[in-house]
Amino acid sequence: MERPDWDEYFMRMAYMAATRSTCTRRRVGAVIVKDKRIISTGYNGPPTGSLHCDQTGCLREMLHIPSGERHELCRGLHAEQNAIIQAASNGTAISGGIIYVTTHPCVVCSKMLINAGIKEIIYAEGYPDELSELMLIESNMKTRKYNISENFKNLLFEGSFELIKEGED
Repeated sequence: MERPDWDEYFMRMAYMAATRSTCTRRRVGAVIVKDKRIISTGYNGPPTGSLHCDQTGCLREMLHIPSGERHELCRGLHAEQNAIIQAASNGTAISGGIIYVTTHPCVVCSKMLINAGIKEIIYAEGYPDELSELMLIESNMKTRKYNISENFKNLLFEGSFELIKEGED
């Protein structure tokens, strides 16, 4: 097996973080890196001590809320938010870092990443949020889509991992 380059290495870590998610619609993972060192990780899910969506059911599905809208109507925090919170609670600065995330950030996460001083967002999957894309352009945030191969997914998850529930996006 070939040694992965840095992008593949950190994106694999983001996908591994996503396996911790209990979201019933979309599992997302994030890894914040600085100087080729992992600073923090995150995945989408509810706050510590709260019931998980796979236990309670998805409020967004019950209310028929489309992906990319009404983020406040969700029990969970996004992977990027949890990665920022993890770094903050450990007293670790993330300014100047790079975030690897399995899904393009929503507008709320984009605003947080901009203000946290993240210098680049590397994502694998798209997300339907035009305002997020606009704000990232306006802030001169460097973004880059990482193109993953089926071989990449199969290597990491042996074909058993589904990022987005069938029928979503």
